[in-house]
Formats: sequence, C-alpha cells, structure tokens
Amino acid sequence: MAERISFHDQISRNKLKSSFLLLTIFFILLALGYFIGMIVGADYFMIIMIVTIIISIVYIWVGYYYSHSIALASVHAREASVRDYPDYHAIVEGLCLASGLPKPKLYVMDERHINAFASGRDPSHAVICVTTGALEKLDKAELEGVLAHELSHVANYDIRFMTLTAVLVGMIAILSEIFLRSLWYSSLSSGRDRDGKANAILIIVGVILAILAPLVVQLVQLAISRRREYTADASAVKFVRSPTGLLRALRKIEREHAPTVSEKHQYNKATAPLFMSDPFKRKFSDLFSTHPPLEKRIAILERM
Repeated sequence: MAERISFHDQISRNKLKSSFLLLTIFFILLALGYFIGMIVGADYFMIIMIVTIIISIVYIWVGYYYSHSIALASVHAREASVRDYPDYHAIVEGLCLASGLPKPKLYVMDERHINAFASGRDPSHAVICVTTGALEKLDKAELEGVLAHELSHVANYDIRFMTLTAVLVGMIAILSEIFLRSLWYSSLSSGRDRDGKANAILIIVGVILAILAPLVVQLVQLAISRRREYTADASAVKFVRSPTGLLRALRKIEREHAPTVSEKHQYNKATAPLFMSDPFKRKFSDLFSTHPPLEKRIAILERM
C-alpha cells in the first residue's frame, strides 16, 4: 500500500520548490548580467539595464493591476448573479468563511468543458470564473473541490508570485535580445586590442548564455507553474478537509474529450496557464507543460 501524504507536507514542499526555482531564475539573471557587463563595458551595460527595467516596470504595472480584467475579457466571462447561480455563491461563501478569505467576485464563461480559474493581485481584488460545463456536470462536493482549488491560488498569492516570475523571465529575454542585437551594430572594440583571444572567448560564452538563458528560464517558469498547481490541490484539501470532491472532479476532467478547433479559439494562450487544467488538453511532455498531468495529480490526491 502506498504511503499516505499529508497535505501540510505537500504544501510546504511545493512552496519550497517554487521558491528555489524562482531563485534559480534570479541567479541566471545575475549571471547573464555579469557576462554582458564584462563584454560591453559598465557604461553600455547600464544603458541596457535601464531600458530593461523601464520595460519591466510597465509590464509589472499592467500585469499586476489588470491581470484579472484581461483574463475575464479574453474568455468573454460575465458576472454570476446570486439569483442565477445561488449554489455557486453559497459554496464560495462557505469556503471563504472556513478559510478566512474575503469573498471574490464570481464569473461564468460559456464553455462545455469543466474548468475554472482565479485571478487578481491579492485576496481583496480576486475573481473566480467557472465554465458552464463545470456548473452543469459537477455535483456539489466536486464543485466545492474545484472552487477550493481556485481559492487556494488566491490564498497563496499565486498571481503575485507568477507575476514576479514572469517579470524576471521577461527581463532575461529583453536583456538577451538587446545584447544580441547590439553585437550586430557594434565592433565591441573595447578591450579587444588588449587581449583579443580572451575577449573573443568571453563574447562566445556571453552569446551562448544569452541564447540559452531565455530558453532555460522559460522551462523553469513552467516548472513553477506546475508546482503551484500541486500546491493549490493540497491547499484545497486543507480548506475542505477531504480530497474526495476535487479527486472526483479531476477524474471527470480526465475523461472529457479534447476541445474542438472552434472551442480552442475561445482561449487565449497567454491566460491558459491560469486555468485549473490545460484548456487545450495538449499532449506535451511534463517539461513543456504549464500543468501537471492529471493522472499525477489524481494519484497524489488518492494518497491524502
């Protein structure tokens, strides 16, 4: 018989792994900046960093304050009234009382598949959106498990965490792009006369790092996204004190057919990672997926 898993241990372990992965991205940024600074010189590097930081600040401001509005607009969600969706509101109110969270604004999107997402920069500005398929196909316990999963993202400040991750990844991508383009417009003569061979080796190392760094950090970003889903599953069990509802809901999602081409157009690839399960149902390897495989999530919940 498989060893039982404590949701407390699962939450702590996943948060620790997410933090470690975030530090990995930060150190890659430092390493990239160090090599670029050595190659182009301190003055030119400062110009690159100023441009990168300005672009990143704009990205932070838009993503941090308007992420929920962008996500809701991209799926044409409508606000769920208490009159039309009393059970939806009642379940969320119960979960908020149990968890001590303020009640988020509730929305619905027209989609036959079971899915949901949460967004917002903090619990006071959070929103939850579920598909009509989830409301129609899930019983009360299953819907409670799904909504507890989404509230867990809110409680764990996952939107804030993933925004920070995206900013660091974006800074690395911008820094790499500016540096690589600068090689086409500059002879990089500084230091070349002094030690041409050493400088050439440094440039080669810098170019390789500038090419590989954005790819590596994107893989790390995907790994963080998967870790946050595992954490939300465990936190949902903590809220509800039972894995049964969420477990049954994930099994139903696993049995659903893939969306049609027209249904896939309803989703924006940029907001797809927000959803409880990959809305495109893509068959990528774990390495390139924003979501953990459903069978792995189910297996972990079965042991709680």
